[in-house]
Amino acid sequence: MNESLRKRVLTAVPAAVVLVLVLLTLPPLATVLVLTAFVLLGAWEWSAFVRLPNTALRAAYAGLVAVLMFAAWSVAVNAALLWLIMGGALLWWCIALLWVMLAPRRVAPWSAGLAGLFVLVPAWLALVRLRLLPQGGEWVLFAFLLVWATDVGGYFCGRRFGRLPLAPQVSPAKTWEGVLGGVVLGGLVCWLGALWFHLPTLTFLLLGLAAVGFSIVGDLTESLLKRYAGVKDSGTVFPGHGGVMDRIDSLTAAGPVLFLGLMFLAVAR
Repeated sequence: MNESLRKRVLTAVPAAVVLVLVLLTLPPLATVLVLTAFVLLGAWEWSAFVRLPNTALRAAYAGLVAVLMFAAWSVAVNAALLWLIMGGALLWWCIALLWVMLAPRRVAPWSAGLAGLFVLVPAWLALVRLRLLPQGGEWVLFAFLLVWATDVGGYFCGRRFGRLPLAPQVSPAKTWEGVLGGVVLGGLVCWLGALWFHLPTLTFLLLGLAAVGFSIVGDLTESLLKRYAGVKDSGTVFPGHGGVMDRIDSLTAAGPVLFLGLMFLAVAR
């Protein structure tokens, strides 16, 4: 095991244990507080992508995200508006896919800042609403497991078999072979999830694979913005892993897609 991988494992294992304990043994409020803290830390890191010149403006950006999170929570008591927010999140990630594919060099401070609002606020709302479902802790854990499996499958398959670049202008190390590995391992987690939650296997597998696909878009979108900002990692919170956004970039896309799908299946509301 090389030093980088060893450091990643030594950071990931304790963090995963703490996450499981919070999700499965503590009241929902504990998860909400942890998710809120993580998203606001992510907003602080995202403000660097916007190239804000001083600490006060970066704090103001994080404050704006906090205000919008509260607003989204307040209006989401209306079912129609909740559908609108989650549908808007899906539309945003489709736009982000086109951005990565067609115009990865077309980035400006205003577009980076706007992207952060579209990424962070719906993701926070989706994950909090997931936690408040029956079996809510298990649903949030499933969302994490899904993106972790996709990342792990992509990492090892890409390192071993990677030949065809996926998005060389955005993230040169990522390959189509890595995508295939991530989809296979993520698909396995989806199949196990269908059994665990007693949902139709094929329907849930298709939903899970959609979340897997968009999780990759989330990863690439952050890579695009880090390249624009000239940074390798979004931060240094997690040794070997980078910052908060480096850990939740995939989840910010997968979470709303998963929650929207569960709304269609009448599991969530």
